[in-house]
Amino acid sequence: MLARCVKLIGNMALEFTGKSFAISAAGLAGVADTLGVKAPEIWTVFSVETKGCGFLPDRRPLILFERHIFSRLTKGAHDICDVSNPQAGGYGATGANQYARLAQAIALDRDAALQSASWGLGQIMGMNYKMLGFNGVEDMVAAMCDTEDAQLLGFAAFLKSAKLDSALRSHDWTALARGYNGPNYAINQYDTKLNAAYQKYSTGTLPNLDARTAQLYLTYAGFNPGPVDGMPGSKTQAALQQFQQQRGLPVTGAVDAATLSALAPA
Repeated sequence: MLARCVKLIGNMALEFTGKSFAISAAGLAGVADTLGVKAPEIWTVFSVETKGCGFLPDRRPLILFERHIFSRLTKGAHDICDVSNPQAGGYGATGANQYARLAQAIALDRDAALQSASWGLGQIMGMNYKMLGFNGVEDMVAAMCDTEDAQLLGFAAFLKSAKLDSALRSHDWTALARGYNGPNYAINQYDTKLNAAYQKYSTGTLPNLDARTAQLYLTYAGFNPGPVDGMPGSKTQAALQQFQQQRGLPVTGAVDAATLSALAPA
């Protein structure tokens, strides 16, 4: 249940933190096999949806709160508030600010609030919990809080339920964009972005999962390794060296088993 990954301050759920584990090789391979695709197709969608990372530096899953969904689910009962409006928009800053908006909505209607946010790597709306095989949105959110592997599984379940897995397999980016992002996908050139991302991943270097894991966990520890993209550069090397020195490990700036073990979130 959600209670195990939500920290309450007063009566307001402000922090959603679970295991916060990074994508595993087994998790990625399993979802690719389920969808009948390879890693480039999966990274294509995630890079466009979330820049390829499902957690914030504070270990909460990445979300986006949709005020028009909240308004619809609550039949406009709270439209006097900033977080409820029949018109989409009003997002404000990304990141932690979205949890401030979610907290306002939770104070009004918890279930509708959780359903009105999109969660994790695939930014799947909470209102789609049944499509992912969950009995309620609380269970879906609990899974999204735990691991990126769970977020991967949710993404795969949504694609199959929405019958969009065939569009991903055939690289029909227009069909995928329409079904995944809605009828206004062209406004943000969603299909064009998907195509560009696929060309990048299908012909170039894929994220190194060990490096990506180190980058994600370094952000949890308060270091700045640069983007969590599995393509380490000088910032990642410097952050690794700082962490290794702090923990009394050999200062190599490289990702090794000992460093990953020390970085793993408790």
